[in-house]
Amino acid sequence: MTRGITFQGGALNLAGRMLKTGMTAPDFKVVAQDLKEVRLADFAGKIKVITSFPSIDTKVCDLQVKEFNKIAAGLSSDVLILGISKDLPFAQQRFCEAFEIRNIKVLSDYKTGSFGINFGLLIRELNLLARSIIILDKNNIIRYIQIVKELSSSPDYQEALSRLQVVIRDPALTVNEQIPTHCKPCEGVVSPLSAQERGRMFSQLKEWQLIEDKKIAKEFKFKDFIEAKYFLDLISVIAEEQGHHPGLNLVYNKLKITLATHAAGGLTENDFIMAGIIDELAVDAASA
Repeated sequence: MTRGITFQGGALNLAGRMLKTGMTAPDFKVVAQDLKEVRLADFAGKIKVITSFPSIDTKVCDLQVKEFNKIAAGLSSDVLILGISKDLPFAQQRFCEAFEIRNIKVLSDYKTGSFGINFGLLIRELNLLARSIIILDKNNIIRYIQIVKELSSSPDYQEALSRLQVVIRDPALTVNEQIPTHCKPCEGVVSPLSAQERGRMFSQLKEWQLIEDKKIAKEFKFKDFIEAKYFLDLISVIAEEQGHHPGLNLVYNKLKITLATHAAGGLTENDFIMAGIIDELAVDAASA
């Protein structure tokens, strides 16, 4: 499940959700330079080019932000470029003011790592973001993903711009997802899924157990306690954002996850959404 990049030839591992083109992009929370929370949902109706980088204080990242600032000046108002790193907002603000970065929005993922986790770009060993370019259309469908394999290398700007032109010509694809990507708030009377609905959704999961038709559970095994705790922390960020919290039982190198909707007294669609997200997380684990 682990995906890798390198830094000066040394191996690094990426953690987070396993995304691919054609999927609806998950929402995320980052912090603007005025310390206000910003979500992907705040940019509805725009084509988004998201470029991530490890640190604005390094030469390649410095050039990456400046290059996208130039690119953005020649784009229509339908296209928005977001630059995201784990630099503190104060450092980002200082950089943007010093180099007159006005055409792109530079945002920080320092607080919870929400963007890195949701987009599978969190470098485990460094707690920084990988270098990438991701293009989302107006419906937030992921149309292009470029993850730079060597962290010290620049992205391929020309390839990304070529793919952006394709998205501009066809800016709003639709997809029919069997399971939605975000949990719905439980409001009013909440009913559990019917046996037929439950069976259909359960059939799309791998290696989860159905318990008394009211819960689903899965146990993950890691090489040690630290690895298991890391996985638990990733799930905690996602669960809080989704507003749907699983039962988490950590015993040394094993983490058992149990999902049910208490308000319904059984299983709802939210439980299967969370199970799918947990299975997307890219960490070293084997189902026990």
